[in-house]
Amino acid sequence: MTFSEWLAGSELGQYLLAREQAYYDRVVADAFGFHAVQLGLVDQPLLRANRIACQVRVDAGAGDLRADFAQLPFATRSIDLILLPHTLDFTGHPHQVLREAARVLVPEGRLIVTGFNPFSFWGARRLLQGSARAPWSGRFLRLGRMKDWLKLLGLEPMGAGYMAYAPPFNRGDWLARFGRLETAGERWWPLAAGVYGIEAVKRERGMRLITPAWMTHKKAAGLAVAGQADRHPAPPLKTDEPTHE
Repeated sequence: MTFSEWLAGSELGQYLLAREQAYYDRVVADAFGFHAVQLGLVDQPLLRANRIACQVRVDAGAGDLRADFAQLPFATRSIDLILLPHTLDFTGHPHQVLREAARVLVPEGRLIVTGFNPFSFWGARRLLQGSARAPWSGRFLRLGRMKDWLKLLGLEPMGAGYMAYAPPFNRGDWLARFGRLETAGERWWPLAAGVYGIEAVKRERGMRLITPAWMTHKKAAGLAVAGQADRHPAPPLKTDEPTHE
């Protein structure tokens, strides 16, 4: 059973998916640009709250585009927003996948990653029962390690979110009993969440964005970018090699 199949076919997977969808709905809503890419979990509309016109879901065997995450067929500096929903948990080369994501991002482009937290009830269950099957076969990379990787690649962490505080029971009625932990956990012990999400922005040394002098307020800047995106169509998505249906 793959991770995607587990999400769709189990009560625990549905519990986790609902919380991650809510997280992505929140963090992608204010991301603008021309091209957005979701690497993995192509059956889930994690970009649904985003207004970027050209949205592409990529996977090795399905999706809008079939490709190897470690060798993305996109031109350097061509993507404005990239989602990695547990993509680094379930790849044999997480650092190379992250490096490719950094390569194709435009300067000031945004990267959003979700991953399993090893220091949680979820991590404890993985230790107790083993890691033979999904989702326990994931890497469960530490948040601190993830931040270090991002910084090495010129990606500046900008914020983190936490979700899935209930113990990883397989029964929906047991999960419901611990529903209050979602609110309490976010307030009192966020670092014990089963899943973390982290946002990062690509920074390039020596590059400075120049905006018109009249754009003196953050609100005005946001409205101007939104209006421009509505008036002008997105340029073609540039790739380094032919895509495959």
